Amino acid sequence: MKPIFIAGPCVIETQDVLDEVASELLRLRNKYGVEIYFKASFDKANRTSLSSYRGPGMEKGLQMMADVKSRFGLPLLTDIHESYQASVAAEVVDALQIPAFLCRQTDLLVAAAKTGKPVNIKKAQFLSGLDMQYPVEKCQQSGAKEVWLTERGNMYGYNNLAVDFRNIADMKRFTERVIMDCTHSVQRPGAANGKTGGNREFVPAMALAAKAFGANGYFFEIHPDPEKALSDGPNMLYLKDFEKVLQSLIEE
Repeated sequence: MKPIFIAGPCVIETQDVLDEVASELLRLRNKYGVEIYFKASFDKANRTSLSSYRGPGMEKGLQMMADVKSRFGLPLLTDIHESYQASVAAEVVDALQIPAFLCRQTDLLVAAAKTGKPVNIKKAQFLSGLDMQYPVEKCQQSGAKEVWLTERGNMYGYNNLAVDFRNIADMKRFTERVIMDCTHSVQRPGAANGKTGGNREFVPAMALAAKAFGANGYFFEIHPDPEKALSDGPNMLYLKDFEKVLQSLIEE
């Protein structure tokens, strides 16, 4: 199975940022012949602080995403947090993502499955890979034709995550497509004075380790200037550095 790539800014900021990222992803897709989904969130409903930027909201955010699709032709992926958002988002995007904290929410999984779009379920930080059998079954029994699973690390004490790469092999028992979230896995949750910190220098190694364990999809949050990003900046890759990481993953 050929790998897929999911990449984009964490949250929708400005149309200029979306366009700059999408333009680079289109260039890489055409240069390397890989499948790349453009990802951005219209609402980050699980930010650390009430004062943190959440996004433009569903209506405006989906309009901005639709504009990206019409001009760059990239397939889209976004996450949903409420059941009612599934059918609305599915009118615009090509795949729906279930956030890690919500991967056991039955009504959300069922609503996403019923859209007929691929459902990417991120493994919760408090679950093992084997536990993901049941979210997959909820989607499959609700009509989902395609279910993906994404590894993003587990809680390891306070303000830190650890990745057990055996989870990739375990989750491949339940679905053919297992994705490594290479940037969220280096987060330091809540470790930056009311914001999430991170260690982006480990992202390339996380990706290569996941490849060695059999991952066939890779998720990256990328930004032209992560230091100014409105969400998840410390763990995001610089846009200019993404090509080198992508190259390392498609080399035989």
